[in-house]
Amino acid sequence: MLKYIIFDFDGTLADSKMAFISSWNILAEKYRFKEIKFDDIETLKKLSIKERCKLLNFQMYKLPIIIPQFYKLYRKSINDVNLFDGIKDMLSGLEKKGYKTAIISSNSKENILFFLKRNQIDCVTNVLCSGSLFSKDKLIEKFLRENQLESSEVIYVGDEKRDLVACKKAGIKMIWVSWGYDSIEAIQGEKPDYKVHKPSEILTVI
Repeated sequence: MLKYIIFDFDGTLADSKMAFISSWNILAEKYRFKEIKFDDIETLKKLSIKERCKLLNFQMYKLPIIIPQFYKLYRKSINDVNLFDGIKDMLSGLEKKGYKTAIISSNSKENILFFLKRNQIDCVTNVLCSGSLFSKDKLIEKFLRENQLESSEVIYVGDEKRDLVACKKAGIKMIWVSWGYDSIEAIQGEKPDYKVHKPSEILTVI
């Protein structure tokens, strides 16, 4: 029986494209990466992380250096981050049905808590964050241990291939949302348990 619904943040709950682009482009100018235009997003969504890095002239080994700087810049642009349409109603619907909600993200906890407060969302009971893009499975496992939950008692909602990989490693099911950062072309090889195309469908699946 499901008890907790765990959400990714960027691309799942929050439409952060403008903050992402502005933060990235500041770093791109500093480190000579390729800048991103808004029109580039649809192309990038279809690519793997490695393919994106190659296109943007970014080396993966620089992630530990870039990620902290990126989310500090993101914080300055957080007023450009908005809830996707229908998210607030969906979260309210889950709360009314007795489900608890949590967020597991590679964004910073400070950014997420500020965003939740600004949008008057108080139903999220846990926020877990990691500076690594590829350690969500460890955070999921930590969340299960700390809350004494079985893998069958949670489901993750996310938008990226790395979310799917992490969920498989942690042994939990996942709902993939189509409005985020990875398109169907990027994730179809991972075969998500469920696919949804608008927030209200999350309620239907659950």
